[in-house]
Amino acid sequence: MISAEGNQSSGSNFILLGFSEYTDLQVPLFLVFLTIYMVTVLGNLGMIMIIKVNLKLHTPMYYFLSHLSFVDFCYSSTVTPKLLENLVVEDRTISFTGCIMQFSFVCIFAVAETFMLVVMAYDRFVAICNPLLYTVVMSPKLCASLVAIPYVWGIFCSLILTWFLMGLSICGSNILNNFFCEFSVIMSVSCYAPYIIQVLFLIICIFDEVSSLIIIFTTYILIFVTILRMPSACGRQKAFSTCASHLTAISIFHGTVLFLYCVPNSKNSWLIVKVGSVFYTVIIPMLNPLIYSLRNKDVKETVRKLMDHPT
Repeated sequence: MISAEGNQSSGSNFILLGFSEYTDLQVPLFLVFLTIYMVTVLGNLGMIMIIKVNLKLHTPMYYFLSHLSFVDFCYSSTVTPKLLENLVVEDRTISFTGCIMQFSFVCIFAVAETFMLVVMAYDRFVAICNPLLYTVVMSPKLCASLVAIPYVWGIFCSLILTWFLMGLSICGSNILNNFFCEFSVIMSVSCYAPYIIQVLFLIICIFDEVSSLIIIFTTYILIFVTILRMPSACGRQKAFSTCASHLTAISIFHGTVLFLYCVPNSKNSWLIVKVGSVFYTVIIPMLNPLIYSLRNKDVKETVRKLMDHPT
């Protein structure tokens, strides 16, 4: 136990409970998560490499996709290695500083992914609604600025929340009922939950989710109106096809986040939170490169060429 006297947070150690209550599933879960992580690393780094080597893919759309892959790789790598470690060792401790650092990086990449999907929606909007001006509007300078915004905003949100979390006093149980340092589990072991940090977290979450979804919905309404006005059925099908992968990625990511933060406060809440957390921190980073590669002729062609001529 950790003393409640004073702020002893910096010297505290937490125990990440994870899935330790399911003793018979430790090895199967380790193998499943290891496989997912390997696919995630190979898929996302592979996507970045494919985009880099194929000059045909040096377009704004693939430039944004390479950054989404980078964010997914970092996102998964912040959480999964510790999850794997805790499934095979008995010592599941993590220091207070290590825990806050993990939360900080998770926050950065979660926010960055949220707004990287917004940037990609804007790219599709310009490509379909203003195709003749696409190369002019989506200049290298604008693309670099659009990519910088999710990273900068993610770092800003993370710094604010991390600064407040560093000042928490920890008391009572030092067991975190999750497999990574998520905001609600850190708050659950603090001596008191400062109102300001809870309000800040809520404001940031609502702002990020609502603003990103409003922009995405607005752009896609305009995209669909433009597509429906196209005289050619072939043109409509091609335009819908270019949006399908992005819409799939958006639906999975935002669907999981909305489900997770709308979990009712019940006895099974922590299990639901853990399963939801696995989905958006471990599984989604694996799915994104698969979603984009399986539906993309240029990516599949590049992979085929690399396999035929590995040198």
